[in-house]
Amino acid sequence: MRKLAKAEKKGAAPEDIEKLRLAVKGRNKRVVSLAKRLAELKDYREKGTIPKVVFGGRRLWEKVCQGRAAREEWRHARRNRLYSRGDESKGGNPNIKIFYDGQDFRLAVSLSHLSEQTGIDKLGRPRMSQAPRVEGKLWLPEKHRELVQIWLAMKLPYAVELIRTLEGRYLVHLTFEVVRVMEPDFAKGCLAIDTNPDGVALCNVSASGQPEPWPEGFNIPYPGNLGKYEGEFQVIPYPNGFLYIRILDLAHASSFRRSYLIGVLAKVVVDIAFFSGKPIVLENLNFGKDRLDTNKKFNRMASNFPFAKMVGAMYRRATKEGVPFKLVSPRHTSTIGYWKYMKRYAVPVHCAAALVTGRRAMGFRERVTEELRQLVSQIKQNLTRKDNPDRPGEGKGMTRGVRACLRRLEERLPVHNGLAQSEQEAYNSVWSDLKLLALSVR
Repeated sequence: MRKLAKAEKKGAAPEDIEKLRLAVKGRNKRVVSLAKRLAELKDYREKGTIPKVVFGGRRLWEKVCQGRAAREEWRHARRNRLYSRGDESKGGNPNIKIFYDGQDFRLAVSLSHLSEQTGIDKLGRPRMSQAPRVEGKLWLPEKHRELVQIWLAMKLPYAVELIRTLEGRYLVHLTFEVVRVMEPDFAKGCLAIDTNPDGVALCNVSASGQPEPWPEGFNIPYPGNLGKYEGEFQVIPYPNGFLYIRILDLAHASSFRRSYLIGVLAKVVVDIAFFSGKPIVLENLNFGKDRLDTNKKFNRMASNFPFAKMVGAMYRRATKEGVPFKLVSPRHTSTIGYWKYMKRYAVPVHCAAALVTGRRAMGFRERVTEELRQLVSQIKQNLTRKDNPDRPGEGKGMTRGVRACLRRLEERLPVHNGLAQSEQEAYNSVWSDLKLLALSVR
């Protein structure tokens, strides 16, 4: 109304005034329709009744009555939905379950009507067998995956609506309770964590992206509920704010024992972050089946690595204590830590990788320094044969693979610092060749 009156007062073009009049007319009709709907709902509330429900949609039913829609379409709309609400006591949704297998999200639907009676309990109630499940891969938009993964790890209840389209595809609508996830503030730095099968490496990262010593009075008390044997819980401090917490039983304990130890470890880590007043930064590792290869030792480690349990326990504990956290890509963190920070700070490669993780979360780039270039040149000089330098010495360091790797490094090292951050952290970046070189000369 205001825009129309202002346009008429200013003497706007007739076409613009006509458009504004049509807009006002449409809004007035909308107001009348909403007022009528509000009056109906108030009447239902006063009488204590509920509105009529038409399964399949009232509009579609009216179209069927008018002959503008087929009856088969109406029947399909009535039978194409499956809904299940969440249960907080059961940690999610017991009937339509969503889980993350380390690589993809998956959805499993319980077919309760196919469960059979196996007996009667002491109270005379029927005892039923476990219902079979139908499982499939669930696709989620990239922008929602991290948040859904956090909510699933926190075991929040969620409702699922499964819809079958006319084309035979299935759509999934997820409804979670709104939970406030605190955004991390890196004004003071962060507590970076590198997870491993036998414990975690911690780094106290400052706001400038460099490690800083732990504050005065900082100590990690030995958990009183761990006393199975001496050395079960090991705290290995390193200078300049590095720390490694090792629990040896994590690698080979039973499932229940491992879950208990992970809970203890998560409490210790979150308490450290709470004491320092910094957010937690974790790697978003992926140990799905596609990551397994022919190395039996790596396959055994990857299959037993309880990373999902570790992250889930830290999620829940951090949310309970009000500590913010963030997940970052783990790509090349160990390689960067090996070449740039391991010798500089005299720490293990896991602690150096934790520093790289924290710097990446804070937006710092990992540049190729002059010191690193000289180190690669020195390695090339040491591996080159004194006689016939153009001929590779198979089995003696300078193999054909190492020579090809060094040739690629000569091209990539000078241009690495000028690339965008996403290109510097890409899978086929210069750090991939440095990883091959490190494995060849170690």
